[in-house]
Amino acid sequence: MILARIVGTIVATRKDPRLEGKKLLIVKPINPEGGDESGYLIAVDTVDAGFRETVLIVSGSSARMAAECKDRPVDAAIIGIVDSIQIDRQHEAELAAARKK
Repeated sequence: MILARIVGTIVATRKDPRLEGKKLLIVKPINPEGGDESGYLIAVDTVDAGFRETVLIVSGSSARMAAECKDRPVDAAIIGIVDSIQIDRQHEAELAAARKK
């Protein structure tokens, strides 16, 4: 799964008929702290997500298994809206210390 933020929309008046009525959104991958990662994705919205919301994305064959995406030409699908993120800071510090060794 990919953590991302919605940054825009795509309007396509002509597209595969199996995608008609599907909202296409531009998402920016982010890290758990909310910082931007490289690149962008275009994903089909299956959960009615909104602008600037943090979402969960699946891609590849997992995207084609998402609700409303079965048998459709989809490579990325928004499957969840994130309410909060919690990171175990002690564990992160231990990992960072281990990497330095």
